[in-house]
Amino acid sequence: MSLDVFHPIVAGWFRERFPAPTEAQARGWAEIASGRDTLIMAPTGSGKTLAAFLAGLDALVRRAIDGSLDERVRILYVSPLKALGADVERNLQAPLRGIEESAIKHGRLLPPIRTALRTGDTSQSERAKILRRPPHVLITTPESLYLLLTSVGGRAILDGIETVIVDEIHALVGNKRGAHLALSLERLDALVMQSHQKMMQAHQDVMQAHQKRPVRIGLSATVEPPSEVARFLTGVDADAQPRPCRLVDAGRTQKLDLAVEVPKETLAAVASRTAWGDVYERLQALINEHKTSLVFVPSRRMCERVAHDLEERMGEGVVAAHHGALAKRTRQSVEKRLQTGALRAVVATASLELGIDIGDVELVCQMGSPRSIAVLRQRIGRAGHAVGGTPKGRIFALTRDELVECAAAVRAMRAGMIDRPVMRDAPLDILAQQLVATCAAGDWNEDELFALVRRSAPYAALERREFDQVLAMLGDGIATRRGRAGAHLHLDRVNHRARGRRGARLAALTSGGAIPDKADYQVIEDPSEAVVGTLDEDFAIESMAGDIFLLGSTSWRIRRVENGRVRVENAHGLPPSIPFWNGEGLARSEELSNEVGRLRRELADRDRDSAIRLLVEDCALERAGAEQAADYVHEAARALGAVPTQELVVAERFFDDSGGMQLIVHAPFGARVNRAWGLALRKKFCRTFDFELQAAATDDAVLLSLGPQHSFPLDAIFGFLQPATVEETLIQAV
Repeated sequence: MSLDVFHPIVAGWFRERFPAPTEAQARGWAEIASGRDTLIMAPTGSGKTLAAFLAGLDALVRRAIDGSLDERVRILYVSPLKALGADVERNLQAPLRGIEESAIKHGRLLPPIRTALRTGDTSQSERAKILRRPPHVLITTPESLYLLLTSVGGRAILDGIETVIVDEIHALVGNKRGAHLALSLERLDALVMQSHQKMMQAHQDVMQAHQKRPVRIGLSATVEPPSEVARFLTGVDADAQPRPCRLVDAGRTQKLDLAVEVPKETLAAVASRTAWGDVYERLQALINEHKTSLVFVPSRRMCERVAHDLEERMGEGVVAAHHGALAKRTRQSVEKRLQTGALRAVVATASLELGIDIGDVELVCQMGSPRSIAVLRQRIGRAGHAVGGTPKGRIFALTRDELVECAAAVRAMRAGMIDRPVMRDAPLDILAQQLVATCAAGDWNEDELFALVRRSAPYAALERREFDQVLAMLGDGIATRRGRAGAHLHLDRVNHRARGRRGARLAALTSGGAIPDKADYQVIEDPSEAVVGTLDEDFAIESMAGDIFLLGSTSWRIRRVENGRVRVENAHGLPPSIPFWNGEGLARSEELSNEVGRLRRELADRDRDSAIRLLVEDCALERAGAEQAADYVHEAARALGAVPTQELVVAERFFDDSGGMQLIVHAPFGARVNRAWGLALRKKFCRTFDFELQAAATDDAVLLSLGPQHSFPLDAIFGFLQPATVEETLIQAV
């Protein structure tokens, strides 16, 4: 699309700043300018964000020129990550200042186009300023959007929105945060349309409304399948059919520089101290070869450990940790130091996974399996984050199982595969929360309220019976020994209308969102009272005064543990312990699990030399790593008599030293499926033998620990669960 579609001021700025539009920009502008909902899919660093914003900024410039630029929010940007929103707000200043300078060159002086950031980190004074003098571009999160839609002041500034941009949309599809946002977007549509109807009634001479529902634009580098993500973005019509959405696929695959790194020591079930030494030696060499590097790890505990060990090897101030338990100012300091080149490497969890601006990163290292093809693609894409850049990544396998898993992930990435999100249909807890918030803001007809809910994609198949049950629960409350409590809505069952009771708005505002609360303890530095970060409740309770622990690459000595707080002082580098944070961790995705099963089967069906050749050519393994992977799969096939895959599940039984029977079901379905399977099997065993037993699950197996008195044919394990009754069994187990 030609830049001539934009106002000369905007087009002039772009031509001065960039040699030419990228494919994502040129194709995206063509669809957005026509007023269509659009999903832009393009690799990291391809200019997607500017593609989404520029058409809206052009409209604001035209309003500024004709004198109709009022103090109303016109563009709403929603990001699942607060830090990403802050980055976008900061990075928008350059094009806005550039457009102002371009206007001066064209002989015009434009009033400033203002932006504002509204997240959980925004101070009360800034929030009040936003309501008092609304910006033209508002950057927020799903949770803050919900709060604005529920408050009186927030609704007053949102009713003129023309464009909604949802960034990193893949992080929202398929989870409760996504369902929550989908309902908020429908509430926003209703608010905007209601505002324009009032405007039409007040100005009878105006023959047509100058605005429809806000245009929605989705952005992502890892989307699969695009049609389902587009449906999530736009919602559905009255016939439950997806609203029209234009798909701009500007090449979700790109050239990648990938390799799987293996320690010199032969891998085992757990990484040894010697293997870790080999890993650190190789990591140090890679970091020294590149100007800036990111090292991704699966947990906060490992983040602190790896950052500490690397810093001991490379010197103080060269490496830093970055994860969600660190204070905001600490994370921002790390990001700035990496951006300015003061740090050579940052060890991070998912906190740096999305598109936060941290400058030019040359290399990304992934410690262990990422558990997901999309996660690996997103993380590797942080390197070479520029138009035409080649992302460079090195994946470190720490165990034999991870070696096969990393090889399968690389092969899947090279083939352009992306994980499909697990869609959650109509989560009723989110529905209840949004119904209270919606009715607290106004009186609703029940049929219209049901129609609004059904327009969001996650609730398109919601049955009226379920909707009525949730509404009745919110109207009648919950029975307790002291009577009924928790009634938030007043239901007019004659006229079929619902409105909020007194306190409904407060309940909605104080209970918003789908992110679970954590009982973490704040870490406070004495005597400055500065917040250092947070610790897991269990770790804090088990700690005592005088203990030294590591947080943010700094050793801290505990002075005392209070209610909800741990007061500390700088231990000045004394040897620390590594804190832990409780959590299940990510389960391996279905697509990666399928690839692991497929690769295992192919390796088992080939001779050793052919299997090694496959791993070197398709999976980016060096010869030594390929030999280990091939030998491991062939050894497992000889031991079990077969290789477990998606089509073949193997049951194995052995007796431990105490005589107890251990039963393992080898099934590479991923922990999400295997945890459910293990729970249901445990329930069946408990019923059958009237005996409580221990069960555990990993991405590759289910383990049941039985007593010496339990005897049954091994193949009977496959008949314990039946498709017709497994759901009921699992519900009882939960």
